[in-house]
Amino acid sequence: MKRLFIYLIILSFFGFVAQTKFDLQIPKGWPKPVYNFKRNPLSEDVVLLGRALFYDPILSKNNTISCASCHSQYNAFTHADHALSHGIYDSIGTRNSPTLMNLAWHKSFMWDGAINHLDMQALAPITHPKEMGERLDSLLVKLNRSKLYKSLVAKAYGDSIVKSEFVLKSISQFLLTLVSANSKYDSVMRHEANFTPQEKKGYVLFKNHCNGCHTEPLFTNLEFENNGLCVDDNLRDFGRLMITQNISDSFKFKVPTLRNIEFSFPYMHDGRFKTISAVLLHYTSPKCKTSSLSNLLKDPIKLNKEERVDLSAFLLCLTDKEFLFNENYSYPRKMFLNMTKD
Repeated sequence: MKRLFIYLIILSFFGFVAQTKFDLQIPKGWPKPVYNFKRNPLSEDVVLLGRALFYDPILSKNNTISCASCHSQYNAFTHADHALSHGIYDSIGTRNSPTLMNLAWHKSFMWDGAINHLDMQALAPITHPKEMGERLDSLLVKLNRSKLYKSLVAKAYGDSIVKSEFVLKSISQFLLTLVSANSKYDSVMRHEANFTPQEKKGYVLFKNHCNGCHTEPLFTNLEFENNGLCVDDNLRDFGRLMITQNISDSFKFKVPTLRNIEFSFPYMHDGRFKTISAVLLHYTSPKCKTSSLSNLLKDPIKLNKEERVDLSAFLLCLTDKEFLFNENYSYPRKMFLNMTKD
């Protein structure tokens, strides 16, 4: 027994820890995730570390802004009280926070696709001067002074030092667990429930007019589209063009998922629309028809008032309350209470 104890200590010292595997449940009928789990295999301890970091304002320069500040679980991991994200020192960003769900199926991140790997995504808001405004080296100093994070890292990685790789990969692991696949729509697809007559009409309208960009079952085609929004004169945001420098990408933004749209308002990259009704009215008459306008919107979508109501009724079927109130995704209150940070 004594030898076994010594052996476990040696394994821990060299970074070999026994981790409890975390199996990501792939919903039936969904495509295969694109994330390479072999390079960052999920484990319960690493997910817990990432969850703690996600909710901790220690990631910001002045310890006031966490990831959850702009990505609230109850709003499908975005924010609902303002159009643009808010950061340290009352800074106001230039875009609306995107929702966070089903990210294992995404190849690019941010509204303009500036980040091409989930493991690097958190670095952008952490270092952005209008978001968290922190330097990675300064963050690591703070984390290595914390009894909480030294303990969590030791358990997750068997290392006594908090490293940038651990921070980024653990946040990534927590985000990978945010799977939303249990809305009424999903229950209907599993033949466990039925649409009302109004919802059924809305679903037909959706498939005829919306499914090209908001493709089932993710309700996004994961592409970048120009949906006819006019440029905000103050923000002057030209979308993906700013990343690719390709004129054909002008005014293109990543197509957001419609899952949990009931709770993810305001809508669009700049949060200009507060209601689903306003969004639908936009698509019946897009105002700015530039050369890069999506081919699917060259002709306005024709919907009368009754059809817009029916379509809205279907969109409400994409609400996944199990996801919105899942305690495994929420603030880890007990852990923060039980473990004292320096």
